[in-house]
Amino acid sequence: MSDIGNTDGLDRFSAIHRMVDGVRVVTVEGEIDHHVRELLSAVLLSGYGAAPPSRIVVDLGGVTFMDSTGINIFVTTYQAVSSTEGWLRIAAAQEPVLHVMQLVGVDAFIACYPNVEQALNS
Repeated sequence: MSDIGNTDGLDRFSAIHRMVDGVRVVTVEGEIDHHVRELLSAVLLSGYGAAPPSRIVVDLGGVTFMDSTGINIFVTTYQAVSSTEGWLRIAAAQEPVLHVMQLVGVDAFIACYPNVEQALNS
């Protein structure tokens, strides 16, 4: 399990990832905006010495705010994993965050689930 916090001293973001049956599960808390772009991108796609993951579930249950930066990160991640026949799934997004995703249509190609368990088992 790896924990990446914001090194800029901002305490409004954290991302922890773990592997569950070959799927990277990334639990994100706080706000997703331009301040955390590099950190979130790294935790989603970094191979940490191995190949980058091809299947990712992002638990957004602890995310209180997301702007277009988050949308761009998820689209980029989706494109990267789709090129390797993998997938990206969103889990437990709070209503304001889910609304942003629906508003721009990201939920049309990145599946959104009410919880991590359903995202892993679908």
